[in-house]
Amino acid sequence: MMIGGKMSKTPVIIVPTRLTSSRFPRKLLHPVQGKPVILWTAERIREVAPEFPLYFAVDDAELEDCLGAAGYQTVMTRPDHPSGTDRLAEANASVGASAVINVQGDEPLVTGEQIRALAAGLKGGAAMSTLAVRFERPEDFANPNQVKVVRDRAGLALYFSRSPIPFARDQQGQIDVAWLSEHLVYRHLGLYAYTADFLSAFSSLEPGYLEELEKLEQLRAMEHGYKIHVGITDQPTIGIDTPEDVAAFEAALKKI
Repeated sequence: MMIGGKMSKTPVIIVPTRLTSSRFPRKLLHPVQGKPVILWTAERIREVAPEFPLYFAVDDAELEDCLGAAGYQTVMTRPDHPSGTDRLAEANASVGASAVINVQGDEPLVTGEQIRALAAGLKGGAAMSTLAVRFERPEDFANPNQVKVVRDRAGLALYFSRSPIPFARDQQGQIDVAWLSEHLVYRHLGLYAYTADFLSAFSSLEPGYLEELEKLEQLRAMEHGYKIHVGITDQPTIGIDTPEDVAAFEAALKKI
């Protein structure tokens, strides 16, 4: 994508992939119906968003061989990056795109609408864009592994948290399905797009106090004054974080 030494104006999709995973070791190569998870994701992206060039930022020869054999473009990156965003920055130094859409390798049901919404979210001047979906179940709203986000009237993030936000004082913590259906309470989806300038600057930013407390990387950007646009989708995704999530993905495949 680096044409004549100039940066391409076309956004690209770069999928940061690493072989190690604390909760699900080697999950991207885990076979589902005989096909590794990462290839399910790759085929899905190519099917639903063919207009965007697609790359995979890999940290291991096994991933490179798996994807390369299936015809996908890979960029080998250092194995010691502290975050997926840092891995994307290294990859884009070679790819040379003006904007990067980050789809996770363990999101095999991402939709084209979501990918295009991420690209559109950067058009208003935000450094990053991401997506959110309304909560439907009280247990999800209470779950610290389900990240919450609140936005301003322009759709820019005010805060991300593992705690239930906004806190409904009058409910005294008693959130039910009826309350969720009446209020705009959003779950963050781990999909992002970034400008190239932000990507190149991110790794040099000092880790944030809130980021360290919540263990949410996007808070580093907010603590340093960067704007994050949050688009709203009605299409939740199924991420594969644990072996138990494989069963949910297989059930979704049957419905498809």
